[in-house]
Amino acid sequence: MGKNKKQKSHLPLRLNILFFIIFLLFSGLILQLGVVQILFGMDAQEELDRTERVTSATPVPRGKMYDRNGELVVDNKAEFAITYTPKKHVQPEDNVEIAEKLTEYIQMDTDSVTKRNKQDYWIIKNKQEAYERLTDEEKELSDQDQYYVMLENITDDELESFTEKELEVMAIKRELDKAYELTPHIIQYDDITVEEYMVIGENLHNLPGINVTTDWERDYLFEGTFANYLGRITSQQQGIPQTDEQYFLARNYSRNDRVGRSGIEKEYELYLNGNKEIKEHITDSSGTVIDSNIIREGQRGKDLILSVDMELQQRLDKIVQEEVKTAVQKHPGKNRWFRHAVAVLMNPKTGEVLATSGQQYNPSEKGEDEFTDVSHKVLYDTYLPGSTVKGATVLAGLDSGEIRPGEVIVDRPLEIKGSDKKSSWTRLGPVNDIDAIKRSSNVYMFFIAMQMGGENNYQPGKAINYNSKAYTEMRNYFQQFGLGAKTGIDFPYEENMEASPPTGYGRAAQFLDMAIGQYENYTAIQLAQYISTIANDGYRMKPYLVKQIHNSSKGDQLGPLYKVNEPTILNKIEMKDTYLNRVQEGMRQAFQESGGTGYRYFADAEYNPAGKTGTAEAFYWDNETKTLHTDVNNYNLVGYAPFDEPEVAFAVMAPYLGTGDYPVHHRIGRRALDTYFELKEERLKGSSEDESGEESEEDQSEDE
Repeated sequence: MGKNKKQKSHLPLRLNILFFIIFLLFSGLILQLGVVQILFGMDAQEELDRTERVTSATPVPRGKMYDRNGELVVDNKAEFAITYTPKKHVQPEDNVEIAEKLTEYIQMDTDSVTKRNKQDYWIIKNKQEAYERLTDEEKELSDQDQYYVMLENITDDELESFTEKELEVMAIKRELDKAYELTPHIIQYDDITVEEYMVIGENLHNLPGINVTTDWERDYLFEGTFANYLGRITSQQQGIPQTDEQYFLARNYSRNDRVGRSGIEKEYELYLNGNKEIKEHITDSSGTVIDSNIIREGQRGKDLILSVDMELQQRLDKIVQEEVKTAVQKHPGKNRWFRHAVAVLMNPKTGEVLATSGQQYNPSEKGEDEFTDVSHKVLYDTYLPGSTVKGATVLAGLDSGEIRPGEVIVDRPLEIKGSDKKSSWTRLGPVNDIDAIKRSSNVYMFFIAMQMGGENNYQPGKAINYNSKAYTEMRNYFQQFGLGAKTGIDFPYEENMEASPPTGYGRAAQFLDMAIGQYENYTAIQLAQYISTIANDGYRMKPYLVKQIHNSSKGDQLGPLYKVNEPTILNKIEMKDTYLNRVQEGMRQAFQESGGTGYRYFADAEYNPAGKTGTAEAFYWDNETKTLHTDVNNYNLVGYAPFDEPEVAFAVMAPYLGTGDYPVHHRIGRRALDTYFELKEERLKGSSEDESGEESEEDQSEDE
């Protein structure tokens, strides 16, 4: 008990000591704060008033593009440029003064000068007069409202009285006004000569904020080849599109940044754009920069490796040009509405687009060849595909159980009440599912459609049953191959025409037309995906134009790999492989066996091709004469090779031909496949020669 009392007696003393120490510490802190506030407070406040820290971002060149073989396709070209970096709180009068000085050194097109530019300039030059024109009531308005009244008070004669030099001042000021404080803005880079560049450089001391530097401009090395897919970027004057303004501003873009406006440039904008150089500026109270530091080094945009083979692309363009021109010239009367054809090559196992072409022939009275690149039609324009889709129809019939493998149907004209006679291109007699593809039987497809629609007892001259659910079922089968569905290609836009089910009188006949490719329209890229899916044993691959993305490097070599666009399986055809095998065999026979619709053009090909032809009755609307022409056909072709181990698939569409006497679709398809395998052989031969040459040099060095 005594021990406990002794311990308790010491506690108050310890607490007192602790409180005393805390008191001393707080006293010292208060004393220090007082000293800082009283002795140095004024200096600290002056420093705060004197300086301000501001950051700015300077754009960097975009990433480059290479083809699949490492060939440079899109580069950045250095250009002389004049930039303006405004200080903080710059006034309109300041920009007018700089613009007036710049007119002594540069010329600028005055077409861009607007009425508002003229009004603003007039007010800056005539401030007192503009104010005196206000009534007493108007002078009581806010500054902004006063300004709007001043604008209205300027007469048309006054706006028309400006000299050409004054208009140039306005044009230059218009560019200066676009600049953000402390951020370099290009005001001119077109056609700047070395002399102009040097003269401005020598007079920078008289031009506050102006500098001469080098900028970059996109350099498309293959001129028009593949241009529709590479796309284009906006100019600095255009800046970011208004429609996407919030999207870009949220990603730290400036309004005058150049961005992709079409094609791959747009699709891969966030990779190609790069990281801006970030600087911190310390300014005094007047806004003048007194110090600058780089916070982050700028880094050029990432580089893209395309799936396209540019040499193959150039050869395909030439093939399509030559064949379209020949078709027009051989039959100018019948083919007067035919002007273009489209073609696309892709790897059926990966979805890589190898080449894509669309060429329009424009006959010239001078006899000169004139062509327009319309390759965008591969993705954007839809056409009736004709019999090319019969592979999908047969598979729909087999999987739905409406026909059995090997089932024979007699091909003969069908007479259906309320419809024209429906038949194949010729009476084919007994055909099975493989023959129907090989010889392109319409009647076989009609019977599949009739049975899917609920008609199991066809009788000549009588109406047939039709269940509207059959259209949905057939369309679902077609869409598994990508027919009537977006392919998913990495491009800003692709067409997908939404068709409606057959309605009204004759809808059963319309459904039969769907089975032979005479009802729904498809794009060439959809046909290419469809035939690739058949070639690839039922795996539908997503087409793509960019294989890899690499970080930029300082030299000409590719930087480290950043991302790979891996082959993507969109779906697997939900049916037995044996059914698919029968369709593949029918397509092989169509190209390689006598009686096949493509035999005449592919029989002697050594690369073991397979495919399907297709002719569709179409119509052409002549805009000039406001006339509808129904005497035209779409001639289409799809195929792949080699049959046993496919590595290339293709689709060709030649719309609005008046005659098939010149088989332009067959010619393009055959020459395209020939070119693919010839180019492959050339490269293999060149590679083996290089290797043998290297070996011989090594052997020689050993002998020496």
